[in-house]
This record gives sequence, C-alpha cells and structure tokens, in this order.
Amino acid sequence: MVLFSALNILIAVLILIILSSLKVVKQYERGVKFTLGKYAGIMDPGLRIVIPIIQTWERVDLRVKTVDVPSQECVSKDNVSLKVNAVLYYKVGAANKAIIEVEQFGYAVSQLAQTTMRNIIGEFELDEILQKREEISQKIQQIVDKDTDQWGIKVEKIEIKDIELPETMKRAMAHQAEAERDRRARITLALGESQAAEKLAEAAKIIASEPAGLQLRLFQTMSEIAVEKNSTIILPVPIEMIEYIKNLSKKK
Repeated sequence: MVLFSALNILIAVLILIILSSLKVVKQYERGVKFTLGKYAGIMDPGLRIVIPIIQTWERVDLRVKTVDVPSQECVSKDNVSLKVNAVLYYKVGAANKAIIEVEQFGYAVSQLAQTTMRNIIGEFELDEILQKREEISQKIQQIVDKDTDQWGIKVEKIEIKDIELPETMKRAMAHQAEAERDRRARITLALGESQAAEKLAEAAKIIASEPAGLQLRLFQTMSEIAVEKNSTIILPVPIEMIEYIKNLSKKK
C-alpha cells in the first residue's frame, strides 16, 4: 500500500514536470532558450519543450512596436528654446541579440531616440525645423537604426508629432506673417496701378490719334451718368479752353 502511494506520487510529479516543460510559442513570437545559463538557440512557433531547472527561456514579440517619445526641451541652432515630441516604430529583428546584448531593449531604444532627437534638433535653425520635419525625422531614424542594429532592433520609422514654441515666439511669428501678407498686398496693389496706367496711356494714344474719339467718349460717359437718374451732371472743360480764355482776358 505504501509502495503504491509512492508510485502514484512519482507519477504525479512526472506529469507535472512534463506539463511544466511544455511551452507554446505563438506565430509572432520567438523564444530565446538558455541551458544552464548558456544560450542554446531560438525556439520557433509551435509547441516546445523546456526542461525545468536546467533550461530557461525568454519570450520576444516580433511585431512592430509603437513608442511615444516624450516631449523634449531642445534648443535650435539659432538659440530658440522649444519642445519637440515624436513617435517611434521599431521591431525586433534578432531575438537573441535583443535579449543578450541589452537589458530592457524597449527602454533602451526610447532613451536613445530622445537623446538623438535633442542632438539633431540642435543642428537646425527654427525655420528649418518647421519646414523640414520629414528630413529631420529621417536623419534621427538613420542614427537610431544604426546604433540599435547591434541589439538586433530594426527602427521602421520616426515621426515628429508636435513642435511647441514659446508664446513670445508665436507672437513674433504672427507679426512676421502679418507683415508679409501686408507686403504682398501692397505689391499687388502697386502692380495693378502700374498695369492700369499702361492701359490708360495706350487709350490716350488711340484717342489722341482720333480727336472725335474724345467727344464720343464724353458722350458715352454722360449717357452712363444719365442712366443713374442723377440730378447733377458735371461737364468737363478742356484745360486748353481755360488757358485760351485767360489769354483773351489778358489781352483786353
């Protein structure tokens, strides 16, 4: 009876050991196995066996991960203080390197991205930062991807989400934009006046070649005024006639 109980206990222990040694690796995961603390290979998706006590393993997710890079205090090349935040997309390319080469690879990638972003922002002036977001993002991505390659990490993309400027700088930029719009309006108005003057000069030459044309134009103008039912009509008097009358008065 005692022997039977011991046998049952042994069988139960063996069953527990076998069940605990069975591990399921999902399709989007890889397992990094260690035997007595030494790297023993990569566990592919499916049902795998890990011998308790002797072997251990680490589960690594190979899907693309999204990391929000917190807002960083940066100083541009022209000494303007601003806050910049970004979003980082990366995935694990080599599971064994990600586990062996670096501790908490996700945290390491985030910290590296923050430091690199501050350094790269300092290489550009404010106007360039606002206009060349894509170029700056690509430069940050190249540097971070190169540094994380030894960790088995592949940086897919880095995008600058928001650039926060000081209130004084926002007001200055608003004044600058307003002044630029005013300058464009003045240029457009001056261009219109110049074109109108050219057309009037052409019309004057045509009318001067045909003296009767001036009278016809005068009659047309009077006809347009009459349509408006005005009680007063102003008749233009040629300057030459006024001069002629002045000369007659002097002779007398």
